[in-house]
Amino acid sequence: MLRPDIPLTLVSMALNIGEKAPDFNLPATNGTTIGLNKDLKGEACILYFYPKDFTPGCTKEACSFRDNFEAFRSLDIQVFGISTDGVATHKKFIDKYQLPFILLSDVSGRVSKSYKAMIPVIGLPKRITYLLDKQHQIAAVYQDMFGAEKHIKEMVRAVKGSGTQKSQA
Repeated sequence: MLRPDIPLTLVSMALNIGEKAPDFNLPATNGTTIGLNKDLKGEACILYFYPKDFTPGCTKEACSFRDNFEAFRSLDIQVFGISTDGVATHKKFIDKYQLPFILLSDVSGRVSKSYKAMIPVIGLPKRITYLLDKQHQIAAVYQDMFGAEKHIKEMVRAVKGSGTQKSQA
């Protein structure tokens, strides 16, 4: 049973700093299937999980990553957004907001669950962002269901050398 005195974002804690990121293979908006260990081997990346395309908070978050995309690209860090929306919806979202990064479709929610990006019991997607190092260890994590724009600030801070960190609002 959910306790009303514990915020939903704290019900399921994020993966831990230093933990190996779970592998996945997901359909992508570039027409391929992207596998973490297969296609991104030896590459650092940001995986940001979000609830739904075209909602106000998710749009703010995606546009914030778009507006700061060069900071990550200049450091050879790829950005991937992941939600339970289908590829067709993702493509419309990319087109409308001119997103320069790939969105991955986790329709079953299996990958979101493995990254603790689903609220237990009720099974709703939540907002959580991971920075993975080149060995795909969790280097930084930030989760805040309602502070969409804070995710980008935390990831920029993490890649600029603030070290590994775990933040929760």
